[in-house]
Amino acid sequence: MRRMPLTPHLRALVTGTPPHLTPQTQVQEAARTLFPRMAARPQLLDVFTNAMIDTRALARPLEWYLTPRGFGEKNAVFVQEARALTRRLAKEALAAAQITPANVDAVVVVNTSGISAPSLDADLIEHLGINRHAARLPVWGLGCAGGASGLARAADLVRAGYRRVLYVAVELCSLTLVHGDETKSNFVGTALFSDGGAAAVLTHPDEPGPAPLAELCGAYSTLIENSEDIMGWDVVDEGLKVRFSRDIPTLVRGMMQGNVQAALSAHGWSQDTVDTYVVHPGGVKVLSAYEDALNLPAGALDASRHVLRHYGNMSSVTVLFVLQETLRAHPQGRALLSAMGPGFSAEHVLLNFPG
Repeated sequence: MRRMPLTPHLRALVTGTPPHLTPQTQVQEAARTLFPRMAARPQLLDVFTNAMIDTRALARPLEWYLTPRGFGEKNAVFVQEARALTRRLAKEALAAAQITPANVDAVVVVNTSGISAPSLDADLIEHLGINRHAARLPVWGLGCAGGASGLARAADLVRAGYRRVLYVAVELCSLTLVHGDETKSNFVGTALFSDGGAAAVLTHPDEPGPAPLAELCGAYSTLIENSEDIMGWDVVDEGLKVRFSRDIPTLVRGMMQGNVQAALSAHGWSQDTVDTYVVHPGGVKVLSAYEDALNLPAGALDASRHVLRHYGNMSSVTVLFVLQETLRAHPQGRALLSAMGPGFSAEHVLLNFPG
């Protein structure tokens, strides 16, 4: 693989959620109304406790979800709330990076939990006063892997000559609840999924501004053969219905060690030179499988578990929350940011924390 000597700088990263913070215990009680047949089996309700989530943010108050909603109504809420959240976060990120909107050269927006045409990047350009000639890259359909992939694509744009890139990810996964659908996938999704957004600014290394939070040293993507059934959406009359079809933790244990080694060696790195792991917490079992596959020491994924406990699974956005949580500890040295998603795919981003 071609070496990439230019290392784009991450100059700002902000995260946020909709205002409706909801305890997991309340969501569990709501599940008794949403899924009466499954709730009659106490061992199934344990999935809410075993998820190790304390609170989650929702796009609407919890009561709103107890009434059946069609795809049109749910998607209208997605567009309204996603626009509001991305505008706020993008504005904060640009201010933190000391970049005026008119000087943004490219905009990358990642999401998978709703549909918007024009895409959300057009709304940001219109309402923030971003350069109307900025390159636009809306990315849809990568699910949990999207946060890592979007970060890699934003860095690629910097390497391609776009000196100041705004990157935004937003997911309102709670709106994909299919009322009355008592399949295991929908039930598990209700126990895990939540809403949030993140915005980042990446620049050319010699762009003036604050000290970089991280340097982006490369990326590595893998699409696993014959894996389309593992994860995704099925489009039904009620909207986007989650699909979980295989044992993802078992898959992680079987392939992640070799995949990570390939990602690192493609850029001249090895696992013994990596100091920090920034891993998307798809669930507690996925994190344990990742630790087993890479033989990580205790505490290596504490930031991932912290985000899962306090925010739930926000699909693409989650790994960016983990990155922000990791940065709070002022790490130094090399890091690997990883996420998996529909495809089925694995996405890795190689980072360096300058300290």
